[in-house]
Amino acid sequence: METKLYLIRLGEISLKGQNRKVFEGRLKNNIKDCLRPWENRIAKEKGRLYLHVDAACPDELIVSILSRTFGIVGFAPALRVEKDMESLTSATDTLLALPPFDTGKGTFKIEARRSDKSFPLNSHELSCTLGGYILDRKPEMKVNVKKPDMVLNCEVRDKIYLYASDSPGQGGLPVGTAGKGMLLLSGGIDSPVAGYMMASRGLALESVYFHAYPYTSDEALEKVKTLASLIAPYTHGMHLHVVPFTKAQLWMRQHSNVEEQTLMLRASMMKVAQALSLMRGAQALVTGEALGQVASQTLESMSFTDSMTDMLVLRPLVGMEKQAIIHLARTIGTYETSILPYEDCCVIFSPKHPLVKPDRNIEREHFEKMGIETLLEEAVEKTVTYHFGYDGTEYVPGEGTSDHA
Repeated sequence: METKLYLIRLGEISLKGQNRKVFEGRLKNNIKDCLRPWENRIAKEKGRLYLHVDAACPDELIVSILSRTFGIVGFAPALRVEKDMESLTSATDTLLALPPFDTGKGTFKIEARRSDKSFPLNSHELSCTLGGYILDRKPEMKVNVKKPDMVLNCEVRDKIYLYASDSPGQGGLPVGTAGKGMLLLSGGIDSPVAGYMMASRGLALESVYFHAYPYTSDEALEKVKTLASLIAPYTHGMHLHVVPFTKAQLWMRQHSNVEEQTLMLRASMMKVAQALSLMRGAQALVTGEALGQVASQTLESMSFTDSMTDMLVLRPLVGMEKQAIIHLARTIGTYETSILPYEDCCVIFSPKHPLVKPDRNIEREHFEKMGIETLLEEAVEKTVTYHFGYDGTEYVPGEGTSDHA
């Protein structure tokens, strides 16, 4: 089978000690999962992965996968040749015929690294030799070692690897190396970003959305499904659990004080999310709360909602200001969907003046007196799950479409 080669640079993984093989193994598996059904193999050497994939596999697909896979800091299509000057110059000619070198104009720099000390030229000599060769072939080009328009990388390892400037990856740690969390996914800006940030630390994710139809519309549900599909390529797939919450929310409205209703709603969500987490093997809850962003996101309110679950609650946005969150939402492509005007269940019954400094013990007593446990259990039982693959495409399990762990 004819293959093409991509060189993949690792970042934080390379700093790991005895567990490094675990992280590298997970990253390799994540990449291979996304590339199915294309035949591929991945080799490893000294902080690099070498992806050999069927030459018929579209480059656009490979770039899309590698650019959104956590654990990768950079990648580039590469040429792999024998360790002799004839092979090296021939490969250089091939790259010079491709963008960005094909114009024959602009400035360039050679980045040479010689890991194999048996190679006759050291790194500096190799840079000078390749630079001179390029100037002979492209006389209108100039060398600029400080701010070049383009960079040609040459690495001497088991073979010679030649590639142009690489594309940036997401960095972070491979999804699945830090356990599993349950993301409370609303239709807003914050929760998709929170999921992205926890996935960047290696946390596998499933998500839960609370749907109060007809008070929340079908469009609101479709919006959340779209958000789940948009973050799925970063989270290595996504299972979205949609909880029917109308009965529970109406009960809260009738059996709690108006100013407490946001707190009662958040507490109920924590209870349901914990139940789903236990069923799905998740070890933590993830929310998009940021301290002080809205009246209900105070220390006292967070302390109360935390007390309603036995699980660890992760809030990756807690210290971020709104513009930074919006910038990240734009970067990962969720912002435009998040601002669509379809309200979720947190908004429709929200009191004008919510309680912002609740007494945790008093509110726990009020929650117990509300007597909502049976309705929450019913909501869990009637939960419907939607599945999104590594590329964000919705699928039905068992119909031959790629799943995720």
